[in-house]
Amino acid sequence: MSNLLAAVEGRRSYSRVTDVAPTHADLLPLVAASARVADHGALRPWRLIELRGDDRVRLGEAIAKAEHDEKPSHKPLRASLLIAVVVCEKKSSKVPLWEQEAVASGVAHTLSLLLADAGWGVIWRTGHYTRSKPIRKLHGLKKKEQLLGWLYVGGIPENAKTGYRKPIDAEEFLSRLP
Repeated sequence: MSNLLAAVEGRRSYSRVTDVAPTHADLLPLVAASARVADHGALRPWRLIELRGDDRVRLGEAIAKAEHDEKPSHKPLRASLLIAVVVCEKKSSKVPLWEQEAVASGVAHTLSLLLADAGWGVIWRTGHYTRSKPIRKLHGLKKKEQLLGWLYVGGIPENAKTGYRKPIDAEEFLSRLP
């Protein structure tokens, strides 16, 4: 089995992580490698935003505003690094929006795999409020941009349960034309 196959098969989400996180410099080569996803027209219809420290508190306040809640959400404090994944729609007669969203999703998933391979705990979190006005404003999203969620990144706790996902029967998902 290749190292890549083993890494993908061993991937899991960590709903809880420690406060240690990769630095900006640590992220740069992983982001650069993530940009290698299939990207029809090489549009690069995505960008990432690092949220650290008080940025996470501000996100909690924006979530509360979006949810019409008086108390700030503590969800963003579950990791010391959040990476917002943004799809940036590019004008193209050949590449529809759904394909551009797929590229941004591919970048996020590839980045999560690379972070996991580097020893970090990662989970991709979303929520209906990702498309809300307070969240858009906080992230400085432009008219043709949408937030796809956040990668929560941190250290893997010593007592972390090893996740188990029931293997699929690949024959059920891979077929030929009828």
